[in-house]
Amino acid sequence: MAVTEAPGKTAYRVKANSVESCSCQNGCNCQFQGIPNEGKCEFIIAYDVTDGHVGDVSLDGVRFVVAAKYPNAIHEGNGHVALWVDDKATDEQVGALASVLMGKLGGMPWEALAGTITRLDGPIRAAIEIASAGARSAVRVAGAIDVQFTPFLNPITGEENAVHITYPNGGFFWDDGAIATTSTMRAEHGDLKFEWPGKFAAAAEVNWTNQK
Repeated sequence: MAVTEAPGKTAYRVKANSVESCSCQNGCNCQFQGIPNEGKCEFIIAYDVTDGHVGDVSLDGVRFVVAAKYPNAIHEGNGHVALWVDDKATDEQVGALASVLMGKLGGMPWEALAGTITRLDGPIRAAIEIASAGARSAVRVAGAIDVQFTPFLNPITGEENAVHITYPNGGFFWDDGAIATTSTMRAEHGDLKFEWPGKFAAAAEVNWTNQK
């Protein structure tokens, strides 16, 4: 089958490891009914690109973090979002990445998410640490972001419980997430501040494109 892209838009493909945490209870009701457990949605998602390009611009190795506050479910809008991009990325890479994340080039999930954002801070250049390690994943941006996963433990044996959420027909953010909880989950950037330890966490591989 021939590969096509939206007319007049630069083609892109991105594969990345994601480290996601949010304000929902373990399991995250948004995964099932689309409504956050706490009424509002506050989340941090970090991405480590393993294979990606926008047109001729390679995104291999680029790291970035999205932190967001929504007063209700994401699809209801009014999101305040902050974006950090690895300070090792070139200006060309940052521009190419921003064009994807702002939905300018089409493709899911960012084409849909762009319309829910009322306020965007960034891209902010910073040193980003990401450990993509399943139920022991971690993210750190000094002075702004701190996330540490911890696995679920069997209450009888003390052994780790391996838990996954899968979408056989494809999910919005990812298709197969290794689920954990957080010992630390904190964001602080101006008036974008929240802290939700002991809540939902997921590590997954994501794949985005505007090609068909």
